[in-house]
Amino acid sequence: MAAATGLRPLLLRRSTWRGFSSQTDGEARVARVLREKFPRASAIKVVDISGGCGAMYEIHIESEEFREKRTVQQHQMVNQALSEEIKTMHGLRIFTSIPKP
Repeated sequence: MAAATGLRPLLLRRSTWRGFSSQTDGEARVARVLREKFPRASAIKVVDISGGCGAMYEIHIESEEFREKRTVQQHQMVNQALSEEIKTMHGLRIFTSIPKP
């Protein structure tokens, strides 16, 4: 039917269409821990990239706590903050940054 109208079907990546719904319990739990451990964070975003089962997350954190630290040190700080949660995860993608002045 799409060919007859000249329209192509719209395909959305899971992360795109799930963005309209609320956070999963796992995303909320990880974000809560990060907010507690990084009180000076200006932005924290947690996305379950495992399809909703909580096995793998992508984390973006922008925080003053990272200033004057190398990237590996920033990531070690995040790993330490999530040490208990990581025990049940398959993988974790970490993206850290420092707020712009």
